[in-house]
This record gives sequence, C-alpha cells and structure tokens, in this order.
Amino acid sequence: MRVEVDGEVFEVVAGEDDNPGAYHYNWISGRDPDYGFTSAFSDRRTPTMREHEDAIRDFLSKVDPETGYW
Repeated sequence: MRVEVDGEVFEVVAGEDDNPGAYHYNWISGRDPDYGFTSAFSDRRTPTMREHEDAIRDFLSKVDPETGYW
C-alpha cells in the first residue's frame, strides 16, 4: 500500500511469511526510491495506520535534509 505522511510518499510492504510483523517502507518521493527502512513489531501483529504513520514520521525526523539520508 502507499502511505503519504507530511507530503512524503512511502510504499509499505509486509515482510515475508517467515517474518510476520515486519514491514518495509520504501521512500517513493525521496531522492532514492529504493531507500527506506524496515520496522518490526515483536508481537507479530498488523500495525494500525497510525502506527505506520508514526514509524514514518520517526524515520523522517532522522533524515539529514541536505543529503536525504539517515
């Protein structure tokens, strides 16, 4: 699915069957569309949309605005 947070677009993909609760976030609107991060919930549950958005905001808060990378 695609999620837009604060004007930035991410493609969110569930992890493999052997890693439930893990999600890959590709930063589609960033400088490198293959760049992003992975987040995992230890209880292997499906996160809410709010939790996806919070994970993305946390990632974006750590990105250097000059380089576009964390």
